[in-house]
Amino acid sequence: MLSAETLAYAKSKIRDIPDFPTPGILFKDITPLLADPRAFHIVLDSLAERFIGAHVDAIVGVEARGFIFGGALAARLNASFVPARKPGKLPAASDRVSYKTEYSVAELEMHKDSITKGARVVVVDDVLATGGTAKAAAQLVTNQGGEVIAYAFVIELAFLNGRNVIAPGRLESVITY
Repeated sequence: MLSAETLAYAKSKIRDIPDFPTPGILFKDITPLLADPRAFHIVLDSLAERFIGAHVDAIVGVEARGFIFGGALAARLNASFVPARKPGKLPAASDRVSYKTEYSVAELEMHKDSITKGARVVVVDDVLATGGTAKAAAQLVTNQGGEVIAYAFVIELAFLNGRNVIAPGRLESVITY
């Protein structure tokens, strides 16, 4: 388990951007964290240690920032990486689900042959806000016969209650606001 001081260092690399993407929103910008190798490693170590021994078959990373953490986490856990993408980005036959975000209605797609039946999957994204995106990714997994064993996020915006949307189930977040 990482120390509080170590996690505070990573948290210090998250920048607040007021009124983005719309007025009244305080956006949590992870680009300074990504630019700092120590902070990036801290986050990845924190996520990976939570799943050691959990027999993870696949990591589903949500476009786009979930790819950054999901791919690296998959490599650390010796699991496959599966992208959940915005419509029209995948070249082969895909499954699609619609969902509500905090700003709009959106869709996610995943190749039809991405998840093997019975696969144990962790859904990864950078931020848990209202939970709609993570729930949509989980629906893609279950539609293909996989089992979502957990959700993992760098940041959880607890005041938006996204945890309640994807409950019940295991949810891991490195930093909570």
